[in-house]
Amino acid sequence: LAAAALVALAREKLPLPAGAACLSPWVDLTNCAASYRTRAHTDKLFGHAQAEAAAELYLAGRPADEDDFDDPLASPLFADWAGMPPLLIHAGDAEVLLDDATGLAGRARSAGVDVHLSVYPEMPHVWHLAYPAFPEAVRAVEEIAAFVRRCVSA
Repeated sequence: LAAAALVALAREKLPLPAGAACLSPWVDLTNCAASYRTRAHTDKLFGHAQAEAAAELYLAGRPADEDDFDDPLASPLFADWAGMPPLLIHAGDAEVLLDDATGLAGRARSAGVDVHLSVYPEMPHVWHLAYPAFPEAVRAVEEIAAFVRRCVSA
């Protein structure tokens, strides 16, 4: 949602935030990334079937065609990222959205955006919710806090 909100703000020429944290971002509603296959056995929280169903719901139940899924407001991966604020992107290497996260990082970097991508080994989708039980969640939350401090003090 953070990525789609940025795209919507930019499209409407509204002020952008100082930065955005994208946690396990789902930015490609075409749901065709290789990580849906390569991480299917490790991601028990959000798989391809859930992504397909969620994409239909996200588009408000209207009959979808391929163009709807490619629309940058639905799939921010396909947006023009030039001029966007700094991004912090987190993904677990065990989640099916890994390719969405790395794809977003690559597209934004190519457009000149300051991007920090952190891929956490063996972490599932939105492991941040396990704070403070997982040391990785604690580290991730601390990284988000440092990113926010850097963005708002710049």
